[in-house]
Amino acid sequence: MDTVERIKQQISENSILLYMKGSPKLPNCGFSAQASQALMSCGEKFAYVDILQNPDIRSELPIYADWPTFPQLWVEGELVGGCDIIIEMYQQGELAPLVKEAAERAAANEQSEEK
Repeated sequence: MDTVERIKQQISENSILLYMKGSPKLPNCGFSAQASQALMSCGEKFAYVDILQNPDIRSELPIYADWPTFPQLWVEGELVGGCDIIIEMYQQGELAPLVKEAAERAAANEQSEEK
């Protein structure tokens, strides 16, 4: 599977996905730390990909997404944005409902697939 296919698969399989440097518990840059903190404060589980451990994704995702920087938040297959946008949405009370609704839809989809 090539890198673009892996990126598409990650985005499609995870309703809330953060591409970041490091992990939410051990971020490797301030922007990734802020973005993951804002996401964690929303109270929903989310997936992440450490781009430092995945140099192919680190080089290919900015081209695929047409977004040059990290972190990148993807919700239900759509690029939400980077750290500034995530923080702004969090401060304006827009991030939590977006994340919560995505998590609820993902849970409902999982339940319907199990039946």
